[in-house]
Amino acid sequence: MAILKIARMGHPVLLEQAAPVPDPSSPEIQRLIDDMIETMIDAGGVGLAAPQVHVPLRLFVFHLPAAKVAQADPESAEPEVSPHAVINPTIVPLGEEQRLSWEGCLSIPGLRAAVPRFAHIRYAGLGRDGSAMEREAAGLHAVIVQHEYDHLDGILYPMRMSDFSKMGFTEELSRFQPSLPAVGARA
Repeated sequence: MAILKIARMGHPVLLEQAAPVPDPSSPEIQRLIDDMIETMIDAGGVGLAAPQVHVPLRLFVFHLPAAKVAQADPESAEPEVSPHAVINPTIVPLGEEQRLSWEGCLSIPGLRAAVPRFAHIRYAGLGRDGSAMEREAAGLHAVIVQHEYDHLDGILYPMRMSDFSKMGFTEELSRFQPSLPAVGARA
């Protein structure tokens, strides 16, 4: 396995529409998944999309460590999700409700922002072994999946924002993090 170079905001690969993965079981894709998981964990992330490592394919990896769930919402009962891949995914919002949540991105180091996301989604695609998978997600799980899915369509989280007063350097926000209003509420 290898640590891959992460593309940073400004690199054109992050703005491209990614192509479908033709053969999820190929040795190259399996090696890419291994390398992406290792890179994600090494960088301290919870998700990583193939375009972020200069590979414009519709594939992302993510995990949901218990510590991150507790940090995002101490009262959450969300289960831990071990690292895995989602290949050629689709997402369907389950309802219109959106919530603001703090997001960072390995391609935008040092910054975080409050980004509106659907509160509850269903996502589907292929698992690492090529078998069909479908899941529902809410909370941090839904945020991570939507964030990584956006990378496959060339969308970075600032493109989803309407209130840039809720964006800042991670270090500053950790000291002075403003509270988040409901989506659509006026401050």
